[in-house]
Amino acid sequence: MKIARKVQNVSESLTLALTAKAKQMKKEGIDIIGFGAGEPDFDTPDHIKQVAIDDLKKGFTKYTPASGIPELKQAVCEKLKRENQLDYTPKQIIISCGAKHSLYNAIIAIVDDGDEIIIPAPYWLTYPEQVKAAGGKPVFINAPAKADFKITPDQLKKAITNKTVAMILNSPSNPTGAVYFKAELEALGKVIVEKDIAVITDEIYEKILYDGAEHYSIAALSPELKKRAIVVNGVSKSYSMTGWRIGYAAGPQEVIAAMSRLQSHSTSNPTSFCQNASIAALTGDQSNIQMMLKAFDERRRYMVETLNKIPGVKCTMPKGAFYVFPDVSGAFTKNIQGSMALSEYLLKEAKVGVVPGVAFGDDNCVRLSYATSLENIKKGLERIAQALK
Repeated sequence: MKIARKVQNVSESLTLALTAKAKQMKKEGIDIIGFGAGEPDFDTPDHIKQVAIDDLKKGFTKYTPASGIPELKQAVCEKLKRENQLDYTPKQIIISCGAKHSLYNAIIAIVDDGDEIIIPAPYWLTYPEQVKAAGGKPVFINAPAKADFKITPDQLKKAITNKTVAMILNSPSNPTGAVYFKAELEALGKVIVEKDIAVITDEIYEKILYDGAEHYSIAALSPELKKRAIVVNGVSKSYSMTGWRIGYAAGPQEVIAAMSRLQSHSTSNPTSFCQNASIAALTGDQSNIQMMLKAFDERRRYMVETLNKIPGVKCTMPKGAFYVFPDVSGAFTKNIQGSMALSEYLLKEAKVGVVPGVAFGDDNCVRLSYATSLENIKKGLERIAQALK
C-alpha cells in the first residue's frame, strides 16, 4: 500500500525510541539509569486527582464540546490574564489532547504546501516533523551555546523569505533550557511585525525557571504581536500531568476556529474527566510547583557541575525547563563519532540512557533530563564518567 509522501518524510521520535529501548532493557532485568524522560518524576497533586475521581464517580465520561468545555476555556482566559497579561475570550481558546496536539493543530491550520516555518536550533525534535507533516518546509537558524542557545534579530531577518509564514519560539527551551529575556523578545518581535509573519510560541515550561529568570510571552509585548501570535501551553509539565493529555492554545479567533474544525474531525474532545481536573490545576494550590523547582534546582546544579568535570564534556547552566544539553564532541573517538554513536555506546556500556543531540539539530551534544532522583543522577553521571575514560 502506498504511504503518503508527507508521512514518509516524518521521522520517528528518537526520544521515544531510545526511552522504549531503555525500558525494554529494564524489563530484562538490566540496571538502566534513564536521562531521557521529558516529564517530572513527581505525582500529580492530590487535589487535582480528586476532581477527576469525583467526575468519574458522577459519570462525567461522555463527549464534551470538541474544542473543550467552556469552564476550562474560561479558566485558561483568566490564567493568561493573571499570569501573562494577555486578554482573550473563550472563542479564542482551544483545549486539545496535550500541548503537542495544540502545536500540530496550529501548524496544520496555517501551513500550505511549500510554506516555510523558521525554527531556531537546537529545537524540540517534534517541531520540524509537524511542519513536514503539514507539507511545509522547516528552516533552521543555528543558536550555539556561545550565544546561550538564542537567535538574534539579524539571524531571523536573514532567514525570512517570501515563503515564510511563521517562526516557532520555545522559551524556556527544550532541549537547552534557554530563556529569552524581555528585551530579546522585543527585538525579535520587531522583525516579526516588520516582516508580517506569525509566531507560534510554545510556553509549556513557563513556570520552570531558575536564578531569578522571568517568563515573558511575546504575544503580550504589543497588540501587533498579539495579532500574529498563537500561544501554546498546557498542564503537563508544571502540574506533573503528562499522561492526562490536556494542552491549550490561544490566538486570533479565525485561527482558533480553524484549529477547532480540524480537531472536531480528528480527535474530537480531550478526555472529559481530565478537563475539570485541569481547572483545579490552573486555579488551585500552586505550592507543588515550588516543591518541584527546589528539587530540580538542586539536581540542575549538581548535574552541570559534575558534567563539566568530565574530560571532553562542556555544559552550560540552563535557566529553565529540566534538561541539560552538554557538548560531548570532546569525548568522540575514532570509532565513536556523533551523538547517536555516543548515546548507543553509553546505553550499551554504561547502562545509561541519554538522547542524541542530532535529534534536536546539534550532533555535538546530548540531552539529559534531571527529572529523576538525585540518587539516579549521581549514579548515572558516575557511570558516564567511567565510560568516557
